[in-house]
Formats: sequence, C-alpha cells, structure tokens
Amino acid sequence: MTITEGHLLPVAIGVARAIRPGVRVTIEGVVSTPSGAFQSSFGDAGFAVQDATGGIYVSLPFDLGLHVGERVRVVGTRGDSQGLAILVPDHPNDVVVQKGRGDVPVRAQTTASLGEATEGWIVRLTGRLVGPVTSDLPYGYKLTLNDGSGPAVVFINVETGIDAMALVPGDTFRMTGFASQYADHYEIDPRFPADVRRRL
Repeated sequence: MTITEGHLLPVAIGVARAIRPGVRVTIEGVVSTPSGAFQSSFGDAGFAVQDATGGIYVSLPFDLGLHVGERVRVVGTRGDSQGLAILVPDHPNDVVVQKGRGDVPVRAQTTASLGEATEGWIVRLTGRLVGPVTSDLPYGYKLTLNDGSGPAVVFINVETGIDAMALVPGDTFRMTGFASQYADHYEIDPRFPADVRRRL
C-alpha cells in the first residue's frame, strides 16, 4: 500500500476485509447502518460502511450521529470482534464526512445463505417467523426466520426502536439488516423499524 501525507490511500472495502487484523487501512464508502444502532449488543456506538465490493463495521465509542446514505472516509486498524471483521479508528477525527450522498444497495438472500460471503452487506430476507421471539435483554431480542431453505438468526438491538415482542410467530416477514457474525453463527441485525415488514 502507498502512504501519502501520513495516511494510507483508500482501498476498496472488499480489500480491507481481506487484510489481516492489526494492519492500518483507509476506506471510503456510504454509511449503511447509522451510528449507535447496535450499541446494546456491540458495546459501542459505531456504524457500518458499504461500497460496491463489500461492507464493514466501524467500531467507535462515540456516536458521531451518522445516517444512512452519508459518504465517509475512515482510517482505522483492521480488527476482529467475535468473528466479525471490523475497522477501529484511533480517534473520531479519523472519520471524515464527505460531500454528497450515496445509495446502499440491498442484497436479497435466502435464509440459509447467511455466511462469510454475506458478512458486512445490507441484506434482505423474507420468511416465516419460526418459534417465539426470545428476550436477550439488555442486549436485545433473538428470533428465527425461515423461507424453507433453512433457519436464519435475526437479532434486534434495543436502540433500533423495533418492537420485537409484537412480532407474531407464524407470520411472514421481510427483514432487512446488516449481515453480521457472532462467535459461531451468522445473523442479520435490522437497523430501524422500517427494516421489519409483515407480508400478507
């Protein structure tokens, strides 16, 4: 990688994801998950960024008030959190909001297809809510969605404002969220109430 004026030149997020933990890297992309949305389970006030090659979570202790669609440049160190690829800036000033806005494409997936290849993207699943919604407070709520291909874990964080306990088992839902990993399983984490829609 080339260094200019003390900073690494930006690389595609897909490239940054492949870099080993501990290496400092610069990315540019569009905010795909607002800052602070996953604080209850992630334990920080970070956000996620996506470009045409991939997505990654940026871990920060402070909520920068970032919204979906904003363009940012981030300098940070590649890290790993329970199997999830992350980027860790040294300071909030390592996140710079750029001019203009961008779209965040959503990838439609089957419920059984969540895995390393989907991690970091914003994905959409449509399937039946299987079994009850389980409280995992103070972190959030867990539920299982299945479109017939296999089960997918959905985790709803407290900060999202989604009323998880109002979701009725047996109903069909379209759920959109950040494709994440926690330890030995993959999941999606909806970002706000509009990410959860009941299908008739």
